[in-house]
Amino acid sequence: MSLQAILLVAAALIGLGLYGALSQKSFVMLLMGLELMLNGVLLIVVGCWSDSAGGDPKGQLLAIIVMAVMAVDMAIGFALVTAVYRKRQVDVIEGLTTMKH
Repeated sequence: MSLQAILLVAAALIGLGLYGALSQKSFVMLLMGLELMLNGVLLIVVGCWSDSAGGDPKGQLLAIIVMAVMAVDMAIGFALVTAVYRKRQVDVIEGLTTMKH
């Protein structure tokens, strides 16, 4: 697969993620959009690394570490969404006026 094709797919992922993050009102959809954008950035990094290193697999460890950090980040995000829903019975962003109460 060529670098141009990888960058095109990554740009599509980032675009879809940005649209999902900005257009949706649900916390879960917002987190899914952020996850898509992070996956697009990761695809760009791995694609450029693979192209510049001539296919050397040393960059795979970095990609695995970034995916693990993304999984932890999304788990914390979903835990926060669950806590907010249990406390206030709100599942949309506009339902939160302040985080004090």
